[in-house]
Amino acid sequence: MHLSEEEEDYNLSLSKFESMLKTNKVLFFDSEEFEEIILHYLDMGKAALAKKALKLALEQHPKSTGLKLVQVEMLVYDDKLDLAERMLNELFAIEPTNEEIYIQKANIYSKRDQHEKAVELLETALLYTDDFADVYNLIGMEYLFMDNLELAKANFIRCLEEDFEDQAALYNVVYCFEFLDQNEEAIVYLTKYIDKNPYSEIAWHQVGRLNYGLKKYEEALRAFEYATLIDDEFLGAFMEKAKALERLKKYEEAIESYNRTIELDDPTSYALLRIGKCHEKLGNKAFALKFFNKTVHEDPLLDKGWIAITDFYVRQKNFQKALFYVNKALSIDNENRFYWKRYATINKEMNFFEEAEYGYRKAVEHGDFMLDTWLFWVDILQFLGEFESAVQTLLQASEYFPEAYEIEYRLAGLYFMLHHTDKGKFHLSNGLRLNFKNHTILEALFPVVWTRKLVQNTISKYLK
Repeated sequence: MHLSEEEEDYNLSLSKFESMLKTNKVLFFDSEEFEEIILHYLDMGKAALAKKALKLALEQHPKSTGLKLVQVEMLVYDDKLDLAERMLNELFAIEPTNEEIYIQKANIYSKRDQHEKAVELLETALLYTDDFADVYNLIGMEYLFMDNLELAKANFIRCLEEDFEDQAALYNVVYCFEFLDQNEEAIVYLTKYIDKNPYSEIAWHQVGRLNYGLKKYEEALRAFEYATLIDDEFLGAFMEKAKALERLKKYEEAIESYNRTIELDDPTSYALLRIGKCHEKLGNKAFALKFFNKTVHEDPLLDKGWIAITDFYVRQKNFQKALFYVNKALSIDNENRFYWKRYATINKEMNFFEEAEYGYRKAVEHGDFMLDTWLFWVDILQFLGEFESAVQTLLQASEYFPEAYEIEYRLAGLYFMLHHTDKGKFHLSNGLRLNFKNHTILEALFPVVWTRKLVQNTISKYLK
């Protein structure tokens, strides 16, 4: 890799400066060299070295406006805004047409959350600058801070018209389009952008992402393919391409694309999980299992991995194995509602009702408020003869699902079983009002209650 002359000079300046620090000899640098050195250290987050370089620079070039502006930048960086502003006012008296003064002033106003004022100053900077792209980009950022996404978008677009290779601006434009729910418009914009800059892998990747979001998987796939052709190490594009192939049921090709992401970087648990899912779809059970195991080995905290293995065995009706894995998962994270629900379901399948009841209770405790979870739990409580607990649980569930006929019919049955006739009748009427068609739930769950005269009379009133 050949460095340009500028880069070589810059590297020389840096090494010369660093050897000077080691030897304590004072060497001379011109002011521009110093600016580059200071900004380099600032970019690297080495503030102490940047300050050291600035001190030396100002000793050698006390009148340099460029260095003073760098000093202002460092003061802003340290949140010494009032001092920075005083310095800028002094510099403004000497060089009123220096765009950097307006940019730094805007930076100060931005830090004080006075974004309108910052925009005014940046618009003035446009009158004096040669680097329009940079200033438009800064204006775009200010509008982002103000949540004015239309104007932010317009300025990022102007920035790209000046410098169509500004990748940060490209990402920001797409972000604005997406935030404004203008995904179709974003694709139109990017397609025009690609006409000018056909080798922009980022633009192709974004077109793919947007199409994927719109469920246009063929178009998404084509865009991701271009992105990976332009940059055959573009990890994100290979990952998205694999997802699109999976959506199109092209499982073998999806596996290839996921494998490419593993070649490019350490295997991610997500890629391993998806490869397992693709193998399962292809009927390669042994391979599926192998990759699910790799997933949980790679990332034991990824619940989707444990869930994949557990569900795999449930589908095979191998409940012993499923229970073994869900217990393993719970030993790592015993507050995961997805694990507890599966623990309950598997135990129910194996007729371990006490354990199943415990599992559903824990699932709800940890935030599973799905209606079916409540109902499974209640039906097991009823089966275990714990009618009072079942009633309390249903009353809790009804706070989340006030209009659920499934809850009302169960409450009716339980109250009748507990000889609370009025409450039973009240909830039966609610159930019939909410959904008459499914009133046979009562017969299925409470055959003894179903045959009672009062119950049949109440139902017959709703038949008319």
